[in-house]
Amino acid sequence: MKLQFNTYYLVLAHSLFLIELAIAFILKTGFIRYTFGDYLVVILLYAIFRGCTNLSVRASSLIVLLIAYAIEFLQLTPFLRLFNLQDSFTAKLIFGSTFQTSDLVAYTLGILTVLVAEYVISKFQNTENIRL
Repeated sequence: MKLQFNTYYLVLAHSLFLIELAIAFILKTGFIRYTFGDYLVVILLYAIFRGCTNLSVRASSLIVLLIAYAIEFLQLTPFLRLFNLQDSFTAKLIFGSTFQTSDLVAYTLGILTVLVAEYVISKFQNTENIRL
């Protein structure tokens, strides 16, 4: 893995980050706050990985999905309490506080969206440097 910046992905990541902030601070409940936010966060992480590294589409997708799953499964443990972060708004916002299988589905759908988008873009540009 080599550090390599890609403006397209970094602009996408910045835009998604602003959308995520708006969702987090404006909406307090509902589908968009909980499920759509989780869907977007894996796309955001993917954009960060692709914007800062030369990892392939497949490797970036797999790493992001594993990170998302790991954080979700951490919610089954009292890890926030272990680090005395149970009252921290920021820690709860980043790591979450309850395990939901629907979050795993949202993460998976987000990565599938990324893979389909990358495939379509590669076919549209008629390049062979993006391999799934």
